[in-house]
Amino acid sequence: MFKTRLISGIFLVLAAFLTIYAGRDILLVTLLGVSVIGMGELYKTEKMTFTAPAVIGYLAAAGYALLLRLLSEGTLSGEANALRLQGAEWLWMYGMLLLILLLGCYVFTFPKYKAKQIMMAFFGFFYVAVMLFFIYRTRMLENGQYLVWLIFLSSWGYDTCAYCVGMITAKTVGNHKMTPKLSPKKSIEGAVGGLIGAMLLGAVYAAAATALSGTAHPKLEYAVICGVGAVIAQIGDLAASAVKRDYEMKDYGHIIPGHGGVLDRFDSVIFTAPMIYYLSVLLLG
Repeated sequence: MFKTRLISGIFLVLAAFLTIYAGRDILLVTLLGVSVIGMGELYKTEKMTFTAPAVIGYLAAAGYALLLRLLSEGTLSGEANALRLQGAEWLWMYGMLLLILLLGCYVFTFPKYKAKQIMMAFFGFFYVAVMLFFIYRTRMLENGQYLVWLIFLSSWGYDTCAYCVGMITAKTVGNHKMTPKLSPKKSIEGAVGGLIGAMLLGAVYAAAATALSGTAHPKLEYAVICGVGAVIAQIGDLAASAVKRDYEMKDYGHIIPGHGGVLDRFDSVIFTAPMIYYLSVLLLG
């Protein structure tokens, strides 16, 4: 099991490196595929994988990807004036139109679909697709080819450090359970170790990025960004676990050997991606 998980993890990191390095359309299409699979895993909990609301959700994810592509090349956004919408307004309008479309599906087919299925369709689009696409949005920032890796350092890096510290402290001083009913294997010691580890990884990465690029990447800011991202990663991980407990599921899927489904592997990334994007804009300009 460990060998399978390790091999899958190596392939995931390699795939992430290649697609993020390529950027633009390759990254966008990859994220769309991952989003649709993840949405399908979430929709499965309500037995609505191939229903009309789910299909609307999948198509909305594809439309959102196209909208981001058009905004990134300046086709739709520009300086604010009476006739032109800013990029953020396009995205808000798109979300409202999707909600109206889903509610239209609900009322005109009533009582075929339950209200919670309609809400799940919209939630799946926002929770999986919109939040994952922040990887693309971060990659498109200035110095985005460096900033985007903070998403994975603060999520997968935190996860690895927390696991290692938790294992060490369990054999030495003992562990205190963080959420015994939800995730009994996670400890406060591991969480603290993961947080410190993520911050150290951010500082080391800043030094490496400075050496490679020849431009300054501030160690303190990178460490802070990774630290905040690590805290958010914990919430994302536990939130995904809580949903599984509610629906009495072990894993969301089996597409990634040793890891489960897309949501099992990207649960923390989904939360950290928007946070890293906004922290990068606020702290690094």
